[in-house]
Amino acid sequence: MPDRAARGDAREFTAVERWIDDRANAVLARGSGRWRPWAVDAVVFVLKQAWACVFGFLILVAIVAVRLWWPADAAVAPNDALVLIAVGIQVGMLVARLETVRELWVVVLFHVVGTIMELFKTDVGSWTYAADGILRIGGVPLFSGFMYAAVGSYMVRSMRMFDLRFTRYPPLWATVVLGAAIYANFYTHHFVWDARWVLVVAVLVLWARTVMHFRVHVRVWRWPLLVPFLGVAGFIWIAENVGTAVGAWTYPNQVDGWEPVSPQKVVSWFLLMIISVVLVTLVHRPRTPDAADAAGRDANVDAR
Repeated sequence: MPDRAARGDAREFTAVERWIDDRANAVLARGSGRWRPWAVDAVVFVLKQAWACVFGFLILVAIVAVRLWWPADAAVAPNDALVLIAVGIQVGMLVARLETVRELWVVVLFHVVGTIMELFKTDVGSWTYAADGILRIGGVPLFSGFMYAAVGSYMVRSMRMFDLRFTRYPPLWATVVLGAAIYANFYTHHFVWDARWVLVVAVLVLWARTVMHFRVHVRVWRWPLLVPFLGVAGFIWIAENVGTAVGAWTYPNQVDGWEPVSPQKVVSWFLLMIISVVLVTLVHRPRTPDAADAAGRDANVDAR
């Protein structure tokens, strides 16, 4: 039965994460079998992924609830209510020690970077928000920054919970340069040639050989890093469809009636993921698998 101390696991776990691991250990202790460890890892993976998404999930639930059911005559405007709810969620998680202080710093960083982008994008008409509330900067309600913060929260939680390690990770300076170029293109493509497809190719080349090593519970698994990049971008696109469907923000082609967000937006979110990865690695530097991890991988079956 795996044990955090026995396997030299120095990760900082919240109460929820300890509960998941303890329940998994209890299931493993009740019997043996070839498929039991695989089944345990599968369930733990889903539960920890859900927990990593908890901040974003709660924000999305709040957006849907407020936009559909907030009283029209309420003293607090819907956008302001979303700001207060988001702050309450953040404070509650920190006070209850369901989030670490280090994770909070990443969330704040994402909030600032995202809000700056929102100010520009709304100014050039890429999308618009309802004009209610006072907790806003120009045409941008402050709750919008929490949507970017949700991405950062997911990434930093995943890095900690799954003890992410990497082989053949690109030089940090190269990722910073590419991330800065991607961030700049989100602005400059309104005035000059859009380089997004060149940037996508650059991402594929830079991270093509990078392998992510992650411990679920029983085993250490390996995936090409580009796989989770694409997966997370796809999930963000789904969440964006939900947000626009309830009117949290609107794209120009949705002014006369809602329609699904263009699948091409997945490319934008894929590139935004790279910016997110760069920001997180500035706080949590990418680590290589240590000797203990390597020994564990030799003894286990990896996902390839």
